[in-house]
Amino acid sequence: MAIITVENLSKQFPGEPRAAVDRASFEVEAGSFVVLIGPSGCGKTTLLKMLNRLYEPTSGRVLMQGRDAQGLPATELRREIGYVIQQTGLFPHMRISQNIAVVPELLGWERARIDTRVGELIDLIGLPREYGRRYPRQLSGGQQQRVGLARALAADPAIMLMDEPFGALDAITRTRLQDELIAIQRRLKKTILFVTHDMEEALRLADKVVVMCEGKIVQYDTPLHIVTNPANEFVEDLVGASDMLRRLSLINATMFVVERQLGGDEPSGEPSIGGDASLRDAISALVGSASDSVGVRDGSGARVGRLTFDDIRRALVPSEGLGARV
Repeated sequence: MAIITVENLSKQFPGEPRAAVDRASFEVEAGSFVVLIGPSGCGKTTLLKMLNRLYEPTSGRVLMQGRDAQGLPATELRREIGYVIQQTGLFPHMRISQNIAVVPELLGWERARIDTRVGELIDLIGLPREYGRRYPRQLSGGQQQRVGLARALAADPAIMLMDEPFGALDAITRTRLQDELIAIQRRLKKTILFVTHDMEEALRLADKVVVMCEGKIVQYDTPLHIVTNPANEFVEDLVGASDMLRRLSLINATMFVVERQLGGDEPSGEPSIGGDASLRDAISALVGSASDSVGVRDGSGARVGRLTFDDIRRALVPSEGLGARV
């Protein structure tokens, strides 16, 4: 079921030769993680800002949970949508707990409920509760970004909009926060629209990817389909479709062995990978061992099959592997 529907949405800024967003249409299913990506100036941030009416569209419409966003008071709409930006947007004169409590207070929540919610969110983002008494300047950039995420989650919105939230962070902190965001998404099942210019980040996070160029949506599909079946040369160049390691990182190992379950004893010295691991992880495990196969386990730890180098090679051949089927 679509929780967001974008219909022929356009934005033309005065004096600009072309539309910043040009007749964009797509649907977002409830609980999915959708990433908008494209080169600078392609319209991805403009599109995101039209979803919560920070920009008003020139034409077209947005349906939020079946309601026309244009028919709702802008302040009411924004209070129902979490919004996270690169600069965090934290109020420097407020303590961390006060920053997180901003929207619940605007909504008139009782004090006890707000305090409970703030504590839950500080736990969720992995900070000690005593940090609630600190000011933003007393936190690192990564910690501030976590607080920005907590504030966006405070009123338990169904929809989260995130505009390059990790863009200013170092690579190690960025990867750590990506992991935390993935874990939070799996736990809370929020609908997330996430803008980035980093293709690795997009492919790592997304259920589906919106690829934009000069204001137009040129492809909307799963990461694997975009890498294995790019819509045109622009998408092919953007995603690096010829990069075999990238393709391997998008293929889930369990998906490939689900029809190849093996009986018998587990080979001695065989390494194993978890159910969420990719074929790239399988190669790493194989290279680091003396075994000619790697075992694959499901979420409960049960062994569901094994992979060899030949299996992985076949996964990359469209006529033999997943590239032709998914």
